[in-house]
Amino acid sequence: WGFFSQVTGLGMNSLLSNASLVRKVAFARETLVLSQVIFCFVQWSIEMALLAVALIIAGSPIIPWIPVALFLMLTLAIYSAGIALALSAAAVFFRDLRYLWTILVQVMFFATPIIYTPDRLEGKLPRVIELIMTWNPMAVFILTFRHMLYGGAAPNWIEMLYVFVVSICVFVAGWAIFTRLSRRVAEEL
Repeated sequence: WGFFSQVTGLGMNSLLSNASLVRKVAFARETLVLSQVIFCFVQWSIEMALLAVALIIAGSPIIPWIPVALFLMLTLAIYSAGIALALSAAAVFFRDLRYLWTILVQVMFFATPIIYTPDRLEGKLPRVIELIMTWNPMAVFILTFRHMLYGGAAPNWIEMLYVFVVSICVFVAGWAIFTRLSRRVAEEL
């Protein structure tokens, strides 16, 4: 969750914090957002490598699932990059979006099974809400990481396919929004 939150927060502010550069130099502005994604991904990779070493020392059977975890990390990076691209362009035109996004990320944190397991909510919510929370892409990412790394269990391949397809769709949509809005970014800044 920390990776997602950091990528979207830094990515959203990347155009605003480099306003003088965007106004003066013609370049591919998406590189500002994607550089933040790469920065966060490298940092997260180091953290995950340390976690993997600690889990292996503790006797967790995660070695066969390390390549799958790497694929899942890349998929989450693609998903987060799509959202960050859309947010960065929108934040130029709607300056209060930064504050709204901070609140929305906090709400999403508690709506995603990070500090609790989904079985704690079974039968306590309307079926529609349970379905939305079950297929929330971040919930699928979190639960898949949890099952692989802490449980040493094989991931659900249908869920892996689901998050991969959703990530590609979100990235394409985010790129399209960024491309459409970025034509007027320099003027607005």
